Amino acid sequence: MLASGVVCTLSGATQADQAAIDRGKYIFDAAGCFACHTDTKGGRPTLSGGPALQTPFGTFYAPNITPDPRHGIGRWSDQDFIRALREGVSPDGRHYYPVFPYTSYTKASERDLLDLKSYIFAQPPVAEPSRSHEIGFPFAFRPLLRLWKLLNFEAVRWRADHRRGEEWNRGSYLVEALSHCGECHTPRNILGGLDHSSWMAGAVLGNGKTVAPNLTPHESGLEQWSVADITFALELGLTPRGEILGGEMAEVIARSSSRLSAADRSAIAAYLKALPPLPSAVPTSGGGAK
Repeated sequence: MLASGVVCTLSGATQADQAAIDRGKYIFDAAGCFACHTDTKGGRPTLSGGPALQTPFGTFYAPNITPDPRHGIGRWSDQDFIRALREGVSPDGRHYYPVFPYTSYTKASERDLLDLKSYIFAQPPVAEPSRSHEIGFPFAFRPLLRLWKLLNFEAVRWRADHRRGEEWNRGSYLVEALSHCGECHTPRNILGGLDHSSWMAGAVLGNGKTVAPNLTPHESGLEQWSVADITFALELGLTPRGEILGGEMAEVIARSSSRLSAADRSAIAAYLKALPPLPSAVPTSGGGAK
């Protein structure tokens, strides 16, 4: 009887672990972790380090986040993981650069973050060191990030707006926390912090050549797009005109939004259509978002 009881307990624990991993896979896709932490063109193994990310402050490389104990995050505790994503601080106390979107992940629920950790820790460890950032003075002086955070970052959890419906709130959580859409589609100030007065109004990305379009329901944005149009685009990457969404957005769709449930894609669309309409923060050729 005792042996049988032990087996049942272990079986239950295994099922609970697998459920967390499965939920974590969904969070992983929603958060776009693969694209940033995997340099597929460079031939690096999955999650062992991302491609170069060029910014006005230097070139950054997302690190190895496999569960390798030396080169990855295999020694991180649950609290280490949560602190990194919510506060932008490493287990040894170093401040992370905000190219790591902890400024959005800080809003995520603890359960989602721990499920994400469960999934990542279930992946194969890769004993490959992360690449060093290529940045010069003064940006290479990490203690300055403490001041940057004081000016540009607030560690707050997402809270439901009870004046809004369930769908809008789900879309708000996905856009503002997990999928961190504003990190690309919101312009930044001179210090690289998000300009929340132009939330989702479009931005020129770090390389200076790519534009993330206005996603507010303004005539220069998504005014002419229906909720169904946006939902369809997030699934298949096609605009209402039949144009294919390319560049970084193509990867977002392939690795992230197309893997969400239809209900979650619709929730994102409902949230975007309910935003205050703002003129585009970047030059457009007319006709709204592309």
